[in-house]
Amino acid sequence: MKRAAPFVAAAAMLLAAPVFAQDAAVAVQAAAPVPDKGDTTWMLISAILVMMMTLPGLALFYGGLVRAKNMLSVLMQVLTVFSLTAILWVAFGYSLAFTGAGTAADATVFTPFVGGLSKMFLGGVTTASNVEGFSAGVVIPELSFVIFQMAFACIASALIVGATAERLKFSAILLFIVIWFFFSYIPMAHMVWWWGGPSAYDAPSGLLFSHGALDFAGGTVIHINAGVAGLVAAMVAGPRIGYRKELLAPHNLSFTLVGGCLLWIGWFGFNAGSNLEANGLTALAMVNTAVATAAGVLAWSFGEWAFRGHPSLLGGISGAIAGLVGITPAAGFVGPMGAIAIGLIAGLLCMWFVISVKPRMGIDDSLDVFGIHGIGGIVGAILTGVFAAPSLGGTGVFDYGANAVAEFSMGGQVYNQTLGVAIAILWSGAVSFVAIHIVKALIGLRVADTDERQGLDITTHGENAYN
Repeated sequence: MKRAAPFVAAAAMLLAAPVFAQDAAVAVQAAAPVPDKGDTTWMLISAILVMMMTLPGLALFYGGLVRAKNMLSVLMQVLTVFSLTAILWVAFGYSLAFTGAGTAADATVFTPFVGGLSKMFLGGVTTASNVEGFSAGVVIPELSFVIFQMAFACIASALIVGATAERLKFSAILLFIVIWFFFSYIPMAHMVWWWGGPSAYDAPSGLLFSHGALDFAGGTVIHINAGVAGLVAAMVAGPRIGYRKELLAPHNLSFTLVGGCLLWIGWFGFNAGSNLEANGLTALAMVNTAVATAAGVLAWSFGEWAFRGHPSLLGGISGAIAGLVGITPAAGFVGPMGAIAIGLIAGLLCMWFVISVKPRMGIDDSLDVFGIHGIGGIVGAILTGVFAAPSLGGTGVFDYGANAVAEFSMGGQVYNQTLGVAIAILWSGAVSFVAIHIVKALIGLRVADTDERQGLDITTHGENAYN
């Protein structure tokens, strides 16, 4: 019996080995972060809200601002640009924007500027793959991140069409957007938002992220980027026939109000969704979005009342968009009082630019894409460096190495923010200038004068918005 004991023990261990292996596998699986259903649901709702901002929000907002003979053309431009960008995003955009070297040894000279094609056509992105948010150990399904970021890319591209409304060829708009998307939007998204996450915070990251520039939801990536592109395209294309000689008034401000309000509601997903999970910081971003927008409405309305003698509906809803744009880069970094200050300043400065500066520039930015998105984005991005200060009610900047909020330097942060603004302006400006001239050389920019006078609805699309 004593001799048999070792063999019995060995047999028992062999029989138990599968059980031990199974227990170890279960332990490893339990240690891996699992997406929370609440976080996942919030991200999907946020993606839907951002898509609603473009369709129908931006379409109606822009459509109401043009003349009746061009209403349908603007709706078609927004619809088609959204659809085109969505396909380009899942085919190439997501991979180029959100992949890159995992270690410093693997990094190349291009790593800070653009990613690779390892996830082209969403290769390797499955229902089981997750991405990390901003909290250690918190993940969301990668497909929810893909669709959320797709909605961002779509509205950024669609914003540009407002700058050249009522005069460009449909084909010219589409080709310009494709070039701009690949060479301006994708690199800016990579430079600002790509990093290794809390679990690899010291891994290579995008150029502006590594420099400490804060952009919670896209002040540089979307608003300055698209605003500058619109300004450059409008400048090269030239003004509409009758600009500053004839009345080019909006044909339906009711549509503009409805579209603007849809933008406001959708913007809660835009800003609060950018936290990538549902927690107290998400609620802060939502509160900030509400009060900054309200402040923008009041700033533009009362400013216009003081300087022009009347508070117009167009001014009020323009102020709302200015407030929304201004708070976008700051939404998760400032307190509600800081958000109100940003909304007020953005509303007043955008109003001043649109009313006083734009007429002297002589550039026909048809629907004030640069005047609101460009100027508002610049104001919001720089002021993020001021009001993110904990002494002013902000959240400061989290140091993942120390696992605590870092000591805040307002001067240093404002410098980082200004650097981000400067790079966004120069990058988008250069890409847009080259892109619009390529389009001009290949297919031309403008419709015929007779077509422009008749309206793009019937001459380009063969139908009228109203019958």
